[in-house]
Amino acid sequence: MANYSITSLYSGSKGNSVFIETEKARILIDAGKSSRALCSALNAIGKNIDDIDAIFITHEHADHVSALEVLLKKHRIPVHIVGISARKLIEKGLFSKGDLICSHPPIFEEQIGDMRISSFSTPHDSEYSVGYRIELDDACIGYATDIGYITPEIRENLLGCESVVLECNHDLEMLMNGPYPYDLKLRIRSNRGHLSNSACAELSSELFLNGTKNILLAHLSEENNDPSLAFDEVWSAIGDDSANLRVASQYEPTKLI
Repeated sequence: MANYSITSLYSGSKGNSVFIETEKARILIDAGKSSRALCSALNAIGKNIDDIDAIFITHEHADHVSALEVLLKKHRIPVHIVGISARKLIEKGLFSKGDLICSHPPIFEEQIGDMRISSFSTPHDSEYSVGYRIELDDACIGYATDIGYITPEIRENLLGCESVVLECNHDLEMLMNGPYPYDLKLRIRSNRGHLSNSACAELSSELFLNGTKNILLAHLSEENNDPSLAFDEVWSAIGDDSANLRVASQYEPTKLI
């Protein structure tokens, strides 16, 4: 069995970051909130920012990158990001061109220790957006949040992964009856918005039928979802008591495995 751990440091509209560790590598996927919050969350699980070998960014929205500006001034951690997203952040002055910014084409692959990390395209209303598939010696990990709908490419990259971090953003009824302006509601439920509980549940069921054992429900909306609601819908769809299903907290670390 592969020896690895997956912990969401925090997940939601205020900020996102996931820590993944194996025997030979430690990475973050995304770096939202602030440098202080990120370092504090790592410390809470007994880790240090200087333990991190690399950061992989999914897209340039603030809740996924806002810790980077201060973080990179204090720590020399390579940041892997699609070039289209990097240019947008440089234009905004979030960070400057430098040797820590590893700019890539949309589909790229990197080897970090014993992790082989490959990107895949995801549909979201950003300059560009990717998910990641992480191959280990005898297991693989999938990561896909900020996805308007499940594309064949997403399905292909997540199927067969032992552990998956998957968006479960909103309950459609709560969204449409909630306080958001109507145009924002339409954006969220669009094919370039966020994944609903029902769409997440449908894919989760398929994943477990194809070898997935652990799923972390991520990027829940504070206004348009409820952790128990998301959990119950996905759990019912999976229909397997052996499943390891967790819901990532917006405020504190949540360990999947």
